[in-house]
Amino acid sequence: MKPYRPAFALKNFSSLAPSKPPISVQNVETFIDARSIKTGFDPNTCRSNFMVENLLRKGYLSTARQVFDQMPSRNTVSTNMMISGYVKSGDLLKARHMFDTMLDRTAVTWTIIIGGYVQKSQFHEAFKLFAEMRRHDTQPDPVTFATLLSGCNDAEADNELVQVHGLVLKLGYHSSIIICNSLVDSYCKTDHLDFASRVFEDMPERDSISFNALINGFAKDGLTEDAITLFLQMQNLGFKPSDFTFAGVLSAAIRLNDLAFGQQIHGFLVKTGFVGNVFVGNALLDFYSKYDCLVEAGKLFDEMSDLDGISYNVIITCYAWSGQHEEAISLFRELQFTGFKRRQFPFATMLSIAANVLDLRMGQQIHSLAIVTTADSELVVGNSLVDMYAKCGRFEEAEKIFRSLAKRSTVPWTAIISGYVQRGFHEEGLNLFNEMHKAGVRADQATFASILKASANLASLSLGKQIHSFVIRSGYMSNVFSGSALLDMYAKCGSIKDSIQLFQDMSERNIVSWNALISAHAQNGDAKATLDSFEKMVQSGFQPDSVSFLSVLSACSHCGLVQEGLRYFRTMTRIHNLVPKKEHYASMVDMLCRSGQFNEAEKLMDEMPFDPDEIMWSSVLNSCRIHKNQELARKAADQLFSMEVLRDAAAYVSMSNIYAAAGQWDNVGKVKKAMRERGIRKVPAYSWVEIRHKLHVFSANDMLHPQMEEIRKKIEMLSKQMEKEGYKPDTSCTLHDVDENIKIESLKYHSERLAIAFALISTPEGSPILVIKNLRACTDCHAAIKVISKIIRREITVRDSSRFHHFKDGICSYHNHSGAHSFSGETSIAQNDCSLMWSFSQCIGISDLMVIDMVSFQKPEVERQPVWCALALASRDFESVHGSGNRKEKRTKLINSHGIFSLKFPQRRSKSIGLQEPQGDSGLQVLIGKLVESFTGLACRI
Repeated sequence: MKPYRPAFALKNFSSLAPSKPPISVQNVETFIDARSIKTGFDPNTCRSNFMVENLLRKGYLSTARQVFDQMPSRNTVSTNMMISGYVKSGDLLKARHMFDTMLDRTAVTWTIIIGGYVQKSQFHEAFKLFAEMRRHDTQPDPVTFATLLSGCNDAEADNELVQVHGLVLKLGYHSSIIICNSLVDSYCKTDHLDFASRVFEDMPERDSISFNALINGFAKDGLTEDAITLFLQMQNLGFKPSDFTFAGVLSAAIRLNDLAFGQQIHGFLVKTGFVGNVFVGNALLDFYSKYDCLVEAGKLFDEMSDLDGISYNVIITCYAWSGQHEEAISLFRELQFTGFKRRQFPFATMLSIAANVLDLRMGQQIHSLAIVTTADSELVVGNSLVDMYAKCGRFEEAEKIFRSLAKRSTVPWTAIISGYVQRGFHEEGLNLFNEMHKAGVRADQATFASILKASANLASLSLGKQIHSFVIRSGYMSNVFSGSALLDMYAKCGSIKDSIQLFQDMSERNIVSWNALISAHAQNGDAKATLDSFEKMVQSGFQPDSVSFLSVLSACSHCGLVQEGLRYFRTMTRIHNLVPKKEHYASMVDMLCRSGQFNEAEKLMDEMPFDPDEIMWSSVLNSCRIHKNQELARKAADQLFSMEVLRDAAAYVSMSNIYAAAGQWDNVGKVKKAMRERGIRKVPAYSWVEIRHKLHVFSANDMLHPQMEEIRKKIEMLSKQMEKEGYKPDTSCTLHDVDENIKIESLKYHSERLAIAFALISTPEGSPILVIKNLRACTDCHAAIKVISKIIRREITVRDSSRFHHFKDGICSYHNHSGAHSFSGETSIAQNDCSLMWSFSQCIGISDLMVIDMVSFQKPEVERQPVWCALALASRDFESVHGSGNRKEKRTKLINSHGIFSLKFPQRRSKSIGLQEPQGDSGLQVLIGKLVESFTGLACRI
């Protein structure tokens, strides 16, 4: 195996000429005498120069300098050799010092020092030296131009490139093949293919390097057909292709989306003997990896006689992209025992694996290795570290690395924003997006997808619309993925009409946009529209995937369409050749349990190819509570309680509800004790509503809202009207053994009812209301909201953790299917003070918008300090409230200055929990026994 040599993608094509063969030792004296006679130099100087040159060639720079310093007489050649030696060693400072002390500089001298700055990617400094060379009346030669042009490789060098080209024409070098090749190469690298093509066409003479430069330029810019046409033209003209030629053609073949063409190139490489070239082999590996041809890529890697670090990087990345993480990790371990440069290991790829599998320990080990090899200072590795720590929820480390990056492009900004949003910290993600825009960093489609997800989860329609406007102004509306993210956002904000309109306006649709539409209908409880959209997608020629079926099965489950659900589940394998995943089985188990078919559900769990997980047993337990199947509930609870890790306390709460409904209060106490012993805490319930661009958050029995007195008056007034309509509180939803009146009073002030009451006193009569809740709504609240919608003659939409409920004229669009309205566990909770407003208006300059931090609904156990921050609104600024002063003074300053109220969640014990009435087929006898109740009282159980 050959030692690793770094491959530079921006290699100068003019430097490919073969070097002179070394001079034999026995002819040294003859050679020196001949050089002395030819140049007229002193023979002693020639001998010293030869010694310096020989030492430099062997890498003995310090010894060469000692010989140089001891030379009795030196000439320009002596100094040029030492400057070249320093440049090659990377010591540009000493090279420049020696250059500045020279009195007699030749074109070679200038070319060497210019090349040193080009090698260090300091092109502007190199250009300054070139200009100074011209002022000193030193005529540049073709090598000088070629050296300078090799540094013109990005858009920042546009002006200088044009000036150099002009000088080339002025000095009559336009026929020099070396200079013309360099011009073609530079124009390609700066994305000026029109100029590159013009120079190429005007060249009086071309060689293989000329073709290679333009072929690679076309391939890089996505002009696949042009690249391949030029390659065929090169063949017809009899030019011999090189490794660079095939690298460019294979790159074009990737974009051509034609596997067969790439395989033909592979065959041609075998015939011409290039397949053994490591550079070409790496290009082939990259080609097969981009086409997900794991078998071919692995076989080629095993057969390659010569490997380098890039070979390992490509094959490891290939396995990582295909989800073959074990193979990628195994090859990375093997790579560490090779002699290749450790700094160039695929750290970014390995960090992406750690991020995808959420393996923090592995990510930290890779980070440590990157630090040891100093690779952590590279931008791509730094970006991957930010992504890994953010996805693993270690935001402190992610922010620290993010702030330390020398250059923060769109990639790290998007990585950390996405990390916050994926972990449920939507406000932090939006704050960072605001900061990103202020920093002048352009958002891409991945950034917009993350912030649209944040606004969707917050259900802030006004925020979503402003982001929609921002997407349009950024030019991403034509992107099908941005359109799909917008569609999903409108659906989760309860605006299904906007979702449908957006879908109809799409100029291009793919499976992602169709899945977004199907999911939108499923989330809004419209099973008919869900199935219709699915069938239309199939009729349009799109092959449904696992995501499509997951939405269909979910809709069937929640709407009680058991037979339809079973039929679609069977078609996955029989018609569409899809293997059901665990989540599809979970939907089927949920569907069967909701309909009371527990035997069929257990049979399905026994037959599926993996063990039932927490989600499945939770579905069984929840349905057992609804259908009063205490025996199976105990079995499900035992399975759940035996699991090492549980997502939340839902299983304990459900079992406690079952025992409480049966009056088994001793067992309720045992369950609660088990919760305490395992350190599991119940997620507190919140509801929020957006009024005039502000999100107002409520918890059960909340007393802290500035308008709480008016809210409670509204609730009392509604309660009297609801009583007249026949509504009777379902006190089984409060699972404490307390007086009946206390239970009724507790039910009145559940968080969603507080949010609805506040919306009623804050919005025009007749306008629709949208309330979001982080947990499921309890049975009593569902029944109460139906009656409220009839009284106030408004449409009320409630999005709970399960889906949307659209209430209108006393009817819910959800049809009250079994299990739809589980107990939410509303409690008054203990939380820290929290006040954080986020101004989106300053970010895009549309209108004032402030979002209240909702204390991370998904992670209430995380302790967070009060945040006292300054807001910069579009209309005015106000100073920070950080600093001295007590909390009350700070809060008062905020409220008095700008009318912003700070939420404070009181530290109280949980008071009210409850259990819903049985529903579905098993609840039929209960309904018949209560026919004497009013229509409203009956309707809440249908």
